[in-house]
Amino acid sequence: MNVLKTAAAACVAALALSAAPAFAGECPTGQVATNALADAPTMPNRVTDDVIASIDLSDRYGVPGRHLRMRRLVVQPGGVVPLHSHGDRPANIYVVEGQITEYRTTCAVGVTHREGDVVAEQGEVSHWWRNNSRRPAILISADIPPAEGSAQGGM
Repeated sequence: MNVLKTAAAACVAALALSAAPAFAGECPTGQVATNALADAPTMPNRVTDDVIASIDLSDRYGVPGRHLRMRRLVVQPGGVVPLHSHGDRPANIYVVEGQITEYRTTCAVGVTHREGDVVAEQGEVSHWWRNNSRRPAILISADIPPAEGSAQGGM
């Protein structure tokens, strides 16, 4: 698992452009709560998801069946990245352009992430994202998706 943590940390460093990105805000004080997300969408809507790079971690890094991948997501206004979990899939999301709101199981309210923010996703959190703005949100995602055949899924 240390290889997974190291790879995830390297993804954040690789995303640094001309200035170091700000880490995105957490759940506001007083809003940390268990949120069942009962009405969370389960299908993507108005979002494109393109893999732009992938590294097989099996041979050289000793993590059989796993890959480090980088994706570019464009979430149109009103678009949704559906409910998914990070129990078996650490990820870092960099907001390149626009803004997007995250709804997670550990917060009673949505948290808006803006251009330049980085969101670290790990552990037993489930969440979904919606673009509540009037312009597209462009995100770069670096993650280690579950091994083939795993029950974990999502975007």
